[in-house]
Amino acid sequence: MKKVFSDEDLVKNLSLYYLNRHLKKKPIERYHRQIDNSELHDREKYKKKAEILLLNSFLHHFPDVQFENLTCESPDFIASFNNKKIGIELTEVINHLEIKKIESQLNKIFRQAEILLEQEDTAKFRGVYFLEFHHISKIDLLEKQNEMVINIVKSIRQNKSYGYVKKIRKSPHRRNVFITPDFTMGLFDELSSEKIIDLIEKKNEKFPYYDRSVDECWLVIVSDMNSLASRYTFIQNKENLHQIQSPFHKIFHLENLCGNLTMIK
Repeated sequence: MKKVFSDEDLVKNLSLYYLNRHLKKKPIERYHRQIDNSELHDREKYKKKAEILLLNSFLHHFPDVQFENLTCESPDFIASFNNKKIGIELTEVINHLEIKKIESQLNKIFRQAEILLEQEDTAKFRGVYFLEFHHISKIDLLEKQNEMVINIVKSIRQNKSYGYVKKIRKSPHRRNVFITPDFTMGLFDELSSEKIIDLIEKKNEKFPYYDRSVDECWLVIVSDMNSLASRYTFIQNKENLHQIQSPFHKIFHLENLCGNLTMIK
């Protein structure tokens, strides 16, 4: 994935996936160690780790896939499967672009609160905190960051809502303090098939520049269901996806929370 993430987004992705009981821990941990031992910049290491975690559900469908190169760029990964060398290009489909901007800003605020609580007493406050807020605008997120951080820290200290925080609930976490929005799925939160088709067409344009040494190149489009901006309930006009033309040998859409996989090509 080539889009820009904030450090807060990446920390959130890593933490959420460590909580996933379906995580294929042994291969994921091995891949993460390989990334750590690479010469990539720390930020690129975080990015690659987050990408591998997005592929966790994919590995349940293709348990025989073995990654050989985790640090390449075009495509994102090189793997072996059925005696073939497979290039895997990974991209996330954003369902709500405006929410993505808000979510990134919220993650930044959460990270400030997490650091304050960990500095105060990590053992005491260790856990995952799911917060629901009273109405907050983009202006609030920009102009009232300090006030929101103070409200969040006070809510967690007292284990009850305060200020901007409407509701709070806590789950165990063995590592540190982790804060995330609490939200519910909408029954009619549709993902337009056109967004998926647009992504495929953009990737088609880059296909000639991918590694030519692979036997096949697969495109995996992910809806990150741990993200407010990527979540969806159903794909609108799903049948349109099967009309797409592409040089990719296989194209999949992956919903990473329950692992639902749609083969587009």
